[in-house]
Amino acid sequence: MAVHLGPNQYGKAENRLVTVSRNGSVHTLRDLTVSTSLRGDLAATHLTGDNSGVVPTDTQKNTVYAFAKEAPVGEIEEFALRLGRHFVGSFDQITGARVLIDEHGWGRIAANDHSFVRGSDEKRTTAVTIEHDQAWVVSGLRDLVVLKTTGSEFHGYPRDRYTTLPETTDRILATAVSAHWRFSTVDVDWAKSFAEAREAMLAAFADTHSLSLQQTLYAMGEAVIEARPEIAEVRLSLPNKHHFVVDLSKFGLDNDNEVFYAADRPYGLIEGAVVRDDAPEPGLAWHTLPAF
Repeated sequence: MAVHLGPNQYGKAENRLVTVSRNGSVHTLRDLTVSTSLRGDLAATHLTGDNSGVVPTDTQKNTVYAFAKEAPVGEIEEFALRLGRHFVGSFDQITGARVLIDEHGWGRIAANDHSFVRGSDEKRTTAVTIEHDQAWVVSGLRDLVVLKTTGSEFHGYPRDRYTTLPETTDRILATAVSAHWRFSTVDVDWAKSFAEAREAMLAAFADTHSLSLQQTLYAMGEAVIEARPEIAEVRLSLPNKHHFVVDLSKFGLDNDNEVFYAADRPYGLIEGAVVRDDAPEPGLAWHTLPAF
């Protein structure tokens, strides 16, 4: 029986990086989780234990912190591109790099220049892949929890002897959005692109009269692509955060969509992609796009 070494990479996962920029009494806080991984001519370390080509994961970690000191982090896409290009450009045996960054949001506490509050679990994300002199960027967000108290229906589905779900023409619709979008270029105003993509998704969620979460998913992805021409594809994963009307009739009380039981599991999971018709092939961006 013959075997051989397949694709491989290695790196330092989940480096926690917090930076504080001070402009007089006004401070700016950035809170990131950075993961790096490298690939290239690394067969020897797997097959013989020869580490002469291995850039230690500790070195990768130190590089993250040093880069954060040497120049402002900037937008997370810019920081990831700088890191990835450094690793590929500095070591002949390293031909590819992937840098994943989550940004954790903090809001400034009013009337105070140096105190902050974590507003939610929402995270801005980016995934940058470098291969030789090419770069692919996939950005997005996750854990963006949204809810609308009306404007959502679900009916007309097939029924069999196992179907107990009642049809509804008025329900709470809630989800925790995970969205990833790939860019057709790296010549992007990253801050503006993210802000407008996020705004477009939220507006589509709020304004679409939903007959299903699948319909809402498509509307959100379509809105992002229409708002930002540099975005080629959007992939969304939307868990249906079910809210069930509580039966209060046993207490002699009516419940006209006012009191609900919020169930955390099990939940429906709706996933899909919306792709621009003229989108370029994803190249190595597919490594960081969710597969479904």
